[in-house]
Amino acid sequence: MNTSSRSPEEKNIFVIGLDDANEDVLRRIPGAARYRFHPLLSPEELQHGEIPIVGLMDKAVSHLDAFVGPIDAIVSYWDFPSSTMVAMLCEKYGLPGVSLEAVLKCEHKYWSRLEQAKVIDEVPSFGIVDLDREDPRPPDGVGYPMWLKPVKSFSSELAFHVADEDGFDKAVAEIRAGVDRVGKPFDRVLGTIELPAEVADIGGSACLAEGELSGVQAATEGYVYKGQVTVYGALDSVNYPDSTCFLRHQYPSQLPEDAVERMKEISVRVMEQIGFDNATFSVEFFCHPESGQACLLEINPRHSQSHAELFEYVDGVANHQIMVQLGLGQDPGARRNRGDYRIAGKWYHRRFRDGLVTRVPTRGEIAELEAEIPGVRIEVVPEKGARLSELPAQDSYSYELAHVFVAAQTQREMESKYRKCTEALRFDFEEG
Repeated sequence: MNTSSRSPEEKNIFVIGLDDANEDVLRRIPGAARYRFHPLLSPEELQHGEIPIVGLMDKAVSHLDAFVGPIDAIVSYWDFPSSTMVAMLCEKYGLPGVSLEAVLKCEHKYWSRLEQAKVIDEVPSFGIVDLDREDPRPPDGVGYPMWLKPVKSFSSELAFHVADEDGFDKAVAEIRAGVDRVGKPFDRVLGTIELPAEVADIGGSACLAEGELSGVQAATEGYVYKGQVTVYGALDSVNYPDSTCFLRHQYPSQLPEDAVERMKEISVRVMEQIGFDNATFSVEFFCHPESGQACLLEINPRHSQSHAELFEYVDGVANHQIMVQLGLGQDPGARRNRGDYRIAGKWYHRRFRDGLVTRVPTRGEIAELEAEIPGVRIEVVPEKGARLSELPAQDSYSYELAHVFVAAQTQREMESKYRKCTEALRFDFEEG
């Protein structure tokens, strides 16, 4: 790049894992004409197969060092390893960013629980399952039904709902077989900071058991700027009937005001305890609407790119804007609420059994559907010829066929638009 062609107002912003869909969103945020968004590693490099964290860091540093011109920000909206790489790279290049220790206190599910329990009571029973034992057993104080999950994983990968000993043994076997894919590179990052003894003892490939939480799922999104925690939104996560798999995320939350306020209070308290600063976050909860009680599920040390269009539809500005402003060391200030719609959802069109994909909706069919139904955008997940069970980053119980973004004036209208979409989207499968 020839720096003489760059005006003083232009900013070079490197986005770890930049993909086409999110680049489109970024180019619509206020001030985007002044920003030059540069991809730094691909989503495939960061999320698929083995995760060579040292090699990824070396490649990122080489790319940044070779860049001719100022580096104004390094940001990302992805989970590990991107979230930790942002912290390490910002520190290396002297850019505004969150500390690696604070990120790891969120990313490591057991360490995060230890920190949460210091300042709130709204956590489930939890403990470590010793995978090195010949016959692993649940930790003291955690009874059935429970959830078993690695202390670090992508999305809901290797997370199992366990109701009895037989289910426990099967889940442990699967976690043992797959935990190192993310756990080993996570260990490499953990090894770069001084850990408390109870975290150092178990490392990054451990298994966490947690008591089952009940209620409806919801989340807050927020950021911290110079030590001041701001929660700017609350969203609902609605499951398929009789399932733990997400049907949709919707914004804004339709929960009673006292439940939303309780989630916001808890979010502020735990992010202050963790020492999180100069970055975005999201916190997931289980809520009981009748009582207003909320129990913390997990903390993500980044905002959710899945929610970007939802904020754009309702508030008029995607949450990516806050990530960019913080990356540049700027105060994001107050959110505006001037979108074209009053509610928006990201829906997950799923199939609950395996199969070989023999047909997916064509680009023409999708464009026609998006033109016919205002406030709709559709992303097809598998390609023709793919086997659903081989798709990356799926949960343990279902396979995503399409992400359907739907905006409307009422929840009923949103649900109706989604039904029209799924009825029109034609997927074919070869069974078995």
